[in-house]
Amino acid sequence: MCLTCGCGSDEVLIRGRKPLNKPKAPVSFKLHRVEAKVAEDTQRVVKLEQDILHKNDRHAQANRKFFTEQGILALNLVSSPGSGKTTLLVRTLQALQDRYPLAVIEGDQQTEQDADRIRATGVPAVQINTGKGCHLDAQMVERALPEMPTPEGGMLFIENVGNLVCPAGFDLGEFAKVVVLSVTEGEDKPLKYPDMFRAAGLMLLNKCDLLPYLSFDVELAESCARRVNPDIRIIRLSAVSGEGMNEWLSWLETQRRGKR
Repeated sequence: MCLTCGCGSDEVLIRGRKPLNKPKAPVSFKLHRVEAKVAEDTQRVVKLEQDILHKNDRHAQANRKFFTEQGILALNLVSSPGSGKTTLLVRTLQALQDRYPLAVIEGDQQTEQDADRIRATGVPAVQINTGKGCHLDAQMVERALPEMPTPEGGMLFIENVGNLVCPAGFDLGEFAKVVVLSVTEGEDKPLKYPDMFRAAGLMLLNKCDLLPYLSFDVELAESCARRVNPDIRIIRLSAVSGEGMNEWLSWLETQRRGKR
């Protein structure tokens, strides 16, 4: 259960496996007119969230240890829905699959459509369906890892559920978060969702081939991102036209060398 937004999941499925956890009765907090009781309930919510994040961090540490031992560059791809993450990922895998071992973990609430698109490239992919959950957590990733060949010395791409809120707070054990912002979205997205852009090491400004047809202000979008995170690197690209792909692939190679 994610107490950041209140979402919960009765079932988390990995390739049609049985639910990872038995359904639990939802935790509910009734409103009370007595201020003391409200304060008590608020403290319980805060403690539960702290406990959940602490548990997640333990699993994240285990994942990170595994990735380090295997020399794997693990990246957490995050964005809002429709940013073009999967198309970009397919293009990336096609460019790299003859050079390095690769694997993908796909996160969506339902369906295996994105995982099927990845598998069509020849790269192994595990689909995690989060049910009502709005993000992946470290335990889900940990449970998914044995379901795929280990990309030793290569790269693991974790495509998170489309959401710019909760994934910012959940460490999966990745080397870095890569946030994808498309030019079909608002320039002020980094200001509206600062936690995500603050947590990311790289921003990919995607769908730049559409700029001639839009009123999107690239400089403003990049300025907003740097207001939130002065150290964020930004790459302008298009998964369709190929613009900026070489810079993205070069960044990946540099990070991979650093993990070996």
